[in-house]
Amino acid sequence: MTSPLRVLLAVCLMLIIGLAAAGAPAWGQTPEPVQDPPAIRVDNDAGSDAAIAARLTRIFAQFDALSAVEVRVTEGVVTLDGMVADRADLDQAEAIAGRVEGVVAVRNELVASVQLGERVSPFLAQMKALWRSVLDSGPLVVLSLVIVLVCAGLGWWVASFNRFWRGLTPNPFVGDLLAQLVRVVSLIIGIVLALNLMGATALLGTVLGGAGVLGIAVGFALRDTLENYISSIMLSLRQPFRANDHVVIDSHEGKVVRLTSRATVLMTLDGNHLRIPNMMVFRAVILNYTRNPQRRLEFELGVDAEDDPEAAIKVGVAALADLDFTLSDPAPTGVIVAVGDSNIILKFTGWIDQKDVDFLKGRSAAIRVAKMAIESSGFSLPEPIYRLRIDQMPDLSPTPASPPVARPRAAAPADGSAETVQSVRPDDHIDRTIEAERRDSSEENLLSSKRPIE
Repeated sequence: MTSPLRVLLAVCLMLIIGLAAAGAPAWGQTPEPVQDPPAIRVDNDAGSDAAIAARLTRIFAQFDALSAVEVRVTEGVVTLDGMVADRADLDQAEAIAGRVEGVVAVRNELVASVQLGERVSPFLAQMKALWRSVLDSGPLVVLSLVIVLVCAGLGWWVASFNRFWRGLTPNPFVGDLLAQLVRVVSLIIGIVLALNLMGATALLGTVLGGAGVLGIAVGFALRDTLENYISSIMLSLRQPFRANDHVVIDSHEGKVVRLTSRATVLMTLDGNHLRIPNMMVFRAVILNYTRNPQRRLEFELGVDAEDDPEAAIKVGVAALADLDFTLSDPAPTGVIVAVGDSNIILKFTGWIDQKDVDFLKGRSAAIRVAKMAIESSGFSLPEPIYRLRIDQMPDLSPTPASPPVARPRAAAPADGSAETVQSVRPDDHIDRTIEAERRDSSEENLLSSKRPIE
């Protein structure tokens, strides 16, 4: 629907609502004719004035609140005098007087009473009538309460079968939601039946309408809470990761401890707990390192600009291939990525299996072995060269230059193998900590290996 059409419909809707609020006739209805006020008769006399006064006195005598009103009529003008309980009685007396035939005008000189006794007496009478009505309808009220309690108790009993509801769905969290829904629906059914029994259907419509408005207001006020709750349901159904998975959620990295109805709990690689609201997790970009155990490591080394980069690449790739933890398929590779001012940048890549090799340890060992192999083959890894220009130098006496100190190089293994200085086995300290915490904690966990992962 185009924007001008929406505006036109909105204007028409506002016009209809305005006409309805102003009392304008609806479409298809004939407006009621406006009646002119009756003409003042010429033959008005004292007899008719007395008849009007007597008629009004007899009418007011039928109302307890208006029985003390004094009526005087002169030339069709009715004067009301005296004291009534409140403003409503005052307006009622004036309205009744204006409806009697022959009345030209009404002069209302009634005064609303401010005495406590006269105000309290009608209230007490109303309360007494209300109490009488409650006593008369007492058995009906008790029966209605019994119906509500029976329906609510039945729903609570049905919802208490946790094993049934959790087995009905593949997710225990959804099963608990179904059980809660049964409790709420049973209570609503009991209230509807009780109100129908008492004949308070109008009250039922008012309550439902108020509940709808209240629900909208609460929905806007608790928008973030509801969104987080719905995100928890979706994550528990979709299962984007498992417990102990190594993940990166936006910029947060760690291993998954558990998924609760409010947050996703991670343990960072330095052993700290990290709780991320499920609303953020559901909308975040999730990188899961555990789903595919094979991972590529890469690093860069520079050789002198005068060296042959292809020969250096062959030496580095051969050193990586000799490592026990690098995979032969895909095989290690090397490429030229840039040519600097005094060196050529080479990039080496190799694949490892993260179930047997720690990524950081494996990458460190691969860099060490490739560097030693390239240097042992006669290639140099040049340092940056800077040229300094000094226009004026102070007159300093020459000092004997110290002989250059040769830096020892680590020799490659005699047998040509690429042995490493440390084990590259994965560290299982974080995994053992997570397992111990999950075993000792009573907090819920919506992750399960029995359900399919997304």
